[in-house]
Amino acid sequence: MKENNGTLAQDTWEARDLAHIWHPTSQMKDYEELPPIVVERGKGPWLYDIHGKKYLDIISSWWCNLLGHANPEINAAVKEQIDKLEQVIFSNFSHEPAIRLAEELSRIVPKGLTKFHFNDNGSASIEVALKLAFQYHYQTGHPERQKFMCLSEGYHGETIGALSVGSIDLYAKLYKPMMMDTIHIEAPDCYRCPYGKCRDCCQCECFEHAEKAFEAHAKETAAIILEPLLQGSAGMRVYPPLYLQKMRKLCDETGVLFIADEIATGFGRTGRMFACDHAGVSPDLMTISKGLTGGYLPMAITCVTDQIYDAFYDDYNTGKAFVHGHTYSGNPLACAAGLAVQHILRTQPIFENASVNAKWLTKRMEDELLSHPNVGEVRHIGLIHAFELVADKKTKTPLDPKKRTGYQVYRKALERGLLLRPLGDVLYFNPPLNITQAELDTAVTLAKEALLDVLPK
Repeated sequence: MKENNGTLAQDTWEARDLAHIWHPTSQMKDYEELPPIVVERGKGPWLYDIHGKKYLDIISSWWCNLLGHANPEINAAVKEQIDKLEQVIFSNFSHEPAIRLAEELSRIVPKGLTKFHFNDNGSASIEVALKLAFQYHYQTGHPERQKFMCLSEGYHGETIGALSVGSIDLYAKLYKPMMMDTIHIEAPDCYRCPYGKCRDCCQCECFEHAEKAFEAHAKETAAIILEPLLQGSAGMRVYPPLYLQKMRKLCDETGVLFIADEIATGFGRTGRMFACDHAGVSPDLMTISKGLTGGYLPMAITCVTDQIYDAFYDDYNTGKAFVHGHTYSGNPLACAAGLAVQHILRTQPIFENASVNAKWLTKRMEDELLSHPNVGEVRHIGLIHAFELVADKKTKTPLDPKKRTGYQVYRKALERGLLLRPLGDVLYFNPPLNITQAELDTAVTLAKEALLDVLPK
C-alpha cells in the first residue's frame, strides 16, 4: 500500500480518495498519518475494509445505523422499492411509502404531533422547525416573537440557522457574524454539578437558569430548542427527565414553543422510542432523522401539532403557506427503508433485548473502566454509554485538550479493530440496537486495551 518513503502509493484507493475528497469534520492534514479507511462491505455491527480487516462499528456510523449494516429486511424493502419508483416531486405529488410511513409515525410520536414535514437531512429539519416557529407567531398575532433560546453546549446541525441555536464553538465560533442572535441558557452538567447534586437525586436546581432567561426574554422568544435528555456532541451529557417536565410547563405558561431535537435520541436510542417519552411530555415541534431509515438513506422529518399546522392553512393569496422544500423530500427509497425499520421495531423484541444488554453493558464498563485513574465517569442512557477522560478524578480536572488524548485512544482502537469516535476526551458507545452481548463484550475489551495503550495505569 505504501511506497518505501512511507507515502501512499498513487494507485491505492486511499491515495485516490485523498486526491479529490474533502472529508467532513476533519483536519485533512491528520490524514497524512491516518489515511482514510476504505470500507468494502458491512454486516451487522461490523465493517470490513478493502484489505480484509474488520472493525466493530460501536458508534453506528455516526449514530444512524440503528439495526446493523446490510440488514436483510431493510435491504429487501429498498430493493423492492427501487423497481417501482426511485424519486418523484413531493409538491402536489405523493406516493404510498410516504403515506404509510406518516401513518406509522403518527402512532409512535409523542401525543399531539400529527403532521409531518419531510426533509432530506437533520440540519434541514432543524431549519424547518425554526422557520415554522417564527412564521407561526407572525401569523397568529405575535410578530414580536423573533428570538430563539437554546442550551449551552447544544448541537443541532451545521447550517447557519442550526449553528445559531447551537453552542459549541468548535462548529460555530468562526461563523458568528453570519448567525442569528440567540439566547443561550446554561445547560445541565450532571458530572460537574455546581449544586453538588447528582442526576438521580436532584430537583434540577440548574433549571433556575432557564427561569431567569424566560423571565427576561420570553415575550420576544418564538421557541426554545434542546436535545432531550442527552446532549450528544457536548460529550454525551445525560440529564434528568424532570428538566423536560419543567421546560414543558414553563413554555405553556409563557407561550414559547418547545422544539425537541430527537435526531440523535429517537427510535429507541435512550431506551424509549423517543427521549421525551421518559418525561411524559410532548413538544410542539420535534425533529427526527438518523435512525429513521436505519442509516440507509438520508431523510429527516419535522413533526408538528395541529395547532401549528392550522396557522398556515388558508387561501393561497393570504400568503400563509410554508414555502420551503427540498428536492429529495419524501424520497420513496428512504421511505421504504423507514417502513422496514418500523416493521422490525414493531415485530421483533429489539427494545426488550436492548434494555437487557444496556444494563449488562453498564456494569461491564463500570467494572472494567472506572478503576482507571483517568476515567472520571461512565454515563449512560439506553445503550448509549460514554466514559470521560480526566487529569484528576477527585477534582474532575480535564486533560489538556492540546494533547488530543481522546483522538489518540480512537487511533489505537482503530488499530485493534474498534470504531470508537471521540468527542474531545469523551469516548462513547452508541451501537446498533440489535448488537449482541458478545459483540459488546468485545467492544469493551478493545476499548480498555486502547485506553491502556495511551494512558497506562
